[in-house]
Amino acid sequence: MMHNSGVALSPEPDVTTPGQRDVDDFRAAVLGKLTYMVAKDPGHARDHDWLIATSLAARDRIIDRWSETTRRTYRDGRKRVYYFSLEFLIGRMLFDALSNLGLAATARAALAELGVDFDRLRVLEPDAALGNGGLGRLAACFMESMATLGIPAHGYGIRYDHGIFRQVLMDGWQNELPEEWLAFGNPWEFERPEVMYTIGFGGDVTTNGAARAVWRPAETVNAVAFDTPIPGWRGAHVNTLRLWSARAADPLSLDDFNRGDHVGALAERVRLEAISRVLYPSDETHAGADLRLRQEYFFASASLQDLLRRHRAQHGELSTLADYTAIQLNDTHPAIAIPELMRLLVDEHGMPWDLAWSVVTNVFNYTNHTLLPEALETWPVTQLTRMLPRHLQIIERINAQHLDSLRAAGHDHGQLLASVSLIDEGPERRVKMGHLAFLGAHRVNGVSALHTDLMRQTVFRDLHALHPERIVNKTNGITFRRWLFQANPKLTSLVVEAIGPRVLDDAEALADFAPFAGDAAFRERFAAIRRANKVALARLVGARLGVDLDADALFDVQIKRIHEYKRQLLNIMETIALYQAIRADPNRGWLPRVKLFAGKAAAGYHRAKLVIKLIHDVARTINNDPMTQGLLTVVFLPNYNVSLAEAIIPAADLSEQISTAGMEASGTGNMKLALNGALTIGTLDGANIEIRERVGADAFFLFGLTAEDVRQRRSAGWHAEAAIAASPALRGVIDAIAHGVFSPDDQHRFRELVDGLRRDDYFMVTADFDAYFAAQRAVDERWRNPESWWRAAIANTANVGYFSSDRTIREYARDVWDLPGPSSP
Repeated sequence: MMHNSGVALSPEPDVTTPGQRDVDDFRAAVLGKLTYMVAKDPGHARDHDWLIATSLAARDRIIDRWSETTRRTYRDGRKRVYYFSLEFLIGRMLFDALSNLGLAATARAALAELGVDFDRLRVLEPDAALGNGGLGRLAACFMESMATLGIPAHGYGIRYDHGIFRQVLMDGWQNELPEEWLAFGNPWEFERPEVMYTIGFGGDVTTNGAARAVWRPAETVNAVAFDTPIPGWRGAHVNTLRLWSARAADPLSLDDFNRGDHVGALAERVRLEAISRVLYPSDETHAGADLRLRQEYFFASASLQDLLRRHRAQHGELSTLADYTAIQLNDTHPAIAIPELMRLLVDEHGMPWDLAWSVVTNVFNYTNHTLLPEALETWPVTQLTRMLPRHLQIIERINAQHLDSLRAAGHDHGQLLASVSLIDEGPERRVKMGHLAFLGAHRVNGVSALHTDLMRQTVFRDLHALHPERIVNKTNGITFRRWLFQANPKLTSLVVEAIGPRVLDDAEALADFAPFAGDAAFRERFAAIRRANKVALARLVGARLGVDLDADALFDVQIKRIHEYKRQLLNIMETIALYQAIRADPNRGWLPRVKLFAGKAAAGYHRAKLVIKLIHDVARTINNDPMTQGLLTVVFLPNYNVSLAEAIIPAADLSEQISTAGMEASGTGNMKLALNGALTIGTLDGANIEIRERVGADAFFLFGLTAEDVRQRRSAGWHAEAAIAASPALRGVIDAIAHGVFSPDDQHRFRELVDGLRRDDYFMVTADFDAYFAAQRAVDERWRNPESWWRAAIANTANVGYFSSDRTIREYARDVWDLPGPSSP
């Protein structure tokens, strides 16, 4: 199903005017595709037909550059980067591709001559449902930056038929429906049925006469490649995103079919092909956990077989693999690739164990994205024995040699050995995949300065002490091409007018924008652009939710995955406190404010879903209260995705980055919002620290405990009762929730949330509440002073050039992948 965002999009920055010949050529190309690929006459073509024809015409412009990139990489024998990720949240492709090729204005003019509205086509394109949140969007930004910098790279992942899910709210409760992003096909991908690898599961392991292990899987599934070209800025280099789709070797059991069991004949196919159906199946059941592990091994094995084939064809000996290959594991999910590469090298290609381990540890690199225990995967030994028996043997041998070498070096303390072991020897023996990724990696990196320090001090403390050179920091970045040039074209045009077009190729040039904060007329133009973006977002909210927004109100935005550590609960509780204060003193002169939330909760995360329901119920109460009309509005926009982010971020005045300190690895939404001029209210967590250092403390509303404060309070046994008793505002909020003010039909609906706050309050909501409320009142005072606000907003845009993903990728190339200096965009 296609979803029209309803966003009124603005033309791209008018940097160059297309020539008429180029317009004519593109118009002819679109008509040719419409006739011969879509089989439609222009007089009868619908918008979707024009979308497909335009996408195919744009794709043709990419193919020649894609082919030339591949030929050049083979000719030059350059080292390749392989980015392994379970998510690639690439969003809509049409405008991204046209913009990077410099053809957006050409396409717009060509379609206009055909009587077709380019912007109507843009919003018709579905988001590729290949990710969920920051992890997948980071992978997409990195792929685009690697292409922009001319780094030969492949992204490897899974071609999900339905992605994670389409979020629908029914009376405020999140419901998960399939995301039908492939319902009309995908014009950007190329199926490669000739690129297919067999992936095994289960079975047993024996040794032959040469003492080599032989794994005989009990079942197999085929991985079929689908390729999507990823063009870089200016289109000089095009990389490949290769995604794997699961295909059963036998489409149906003919015996069962002939016996009349027409449904049962397809059962095995459905079970095997479930691997590439849905992103992140719930692992609360044994079947769900098995499917999750199957997914991770499926794409890791297919990707490794593919890159080994490519290396052997070009370079021959696999002993040289590390000279020409760098693999980046995007989080812990692909860590099973480490024993899989050992299996392929030792069992399939006959490489001696020690040489294979040397190759592996020089090929792999590992990005850690979280310190949360549930995200640092562990797999039961019994499960690996059943599903991947040979891999468990390899892991156990790696672990034994690892521990033996430590004992030989005098590290024979039992507690240390247990800490750094790859296997947790608890009541249920489990393999620690984060430790496996660390041990098998050349470099391990965090994604912000604070996160990297905490990695060294917490989850990898003892491994870091043994390998102090291995952990490095690589603060995340975002591609400015999408998150400024495409998402906010009016602001981009203003920036280019002010400091010249160099900024389109060099994010650091944004620093030249800073002096314009002192120009009153310029500040007014900046503010007018924000207001226009807010008007567009208000139209979207009105169309989707039937709620009217005042574009002159302060737009206070929290858009991210719903999780307790991200503290949407703290935000909505402050909203309740503000609501109560307005009702208590309606004539105080309150500033109009819109509180906007968006994000998905994991399907099995009940408490996060309860937070969404609370936001909905609070919104219903506030938005229908005559006393707060025009002063406070609350909205929750469902089914958050890249396209929705592109509409919200340019319209945001205030960026909510309020996670419990020490728990957000980096964040990239904070960077996107700051780039577009939103001021941040936040804790000293993740990349907030580095953003604050660059934009200045005066342009950042800081509150709350530090990571060390949080650690100390948890160690001492934090109890929330004292904080609640000491804060009348906090007590009033909790009592209102507990007594059913927002849920009169079910007074006890939110008891779980209230009890959690009153008991351990692990995420320090009560501890930070008063400081957060006070910081929000500082926001009010700043908003009352337009000169001060817009000076700070311009400072945000001007001072975040550091957070370009181009900078991040240059650092990876230099410090992690050992590549020669990449080119500039």
